[in-house]
Amino acid sequence: MSLHRRPLRLLAMPTAMAVAALAGCTPGGSEARVDPPPTPPADIAGLCAALHEELPETVAGLARTRTEPESALTAAWGGSAIVLRCGIPKPPKMADPKQEGVHVNDVAWLLEKRGDGGFRFTTGMREAYTEVLVDKEHATDAGMLVGLSAAIAKTVPEGISSY
Repeated sequence: MSLHRRPLRLLAMPTAMAVAALAGCTPGGSEARVDPPPTPPADIAGLCAALHEELPETVAGLARTRTEPESALTAAWGGSAIVLRCGIPKPPKMADPKQEGVHVNDVAWLLEKRGDGGFRFTTGMREAYTEVLVDKEHATDAGMLVGLSAAIAKTVPEGISSY
């Protein structure tokens, strides 16, 4: 018997339960626990606040998620699939000339593979360091950095962070 001829059988489920079940599966439908970086100097925090206002509503097809605690230094998409923290101290690996990097929309990113199969991308040559943690499932390529790079290029000037 072909699949298109089989009768469709649905389990009886109250509408409210069905909607609740689907909402729990929707990317961006929950909050993400994101620890803000240590409080950066006021000028760096100002750049991060400006960046926070320009961040895209979707990244890699994932909707923006509310972070807990709320902070102008953090953002997330798809729950905790993609997490951004702005105003981090300079990563020690930034000084290693053997580290890999990519350039996306005039923004340089340090690329680090994490032990869980995901990636950490950290901006370089900007007045505030910004890191983006990407889980294994969404770490297929750097294309997800396009919208983030545009927002960073618009709000965080080129230069060397003093922090």
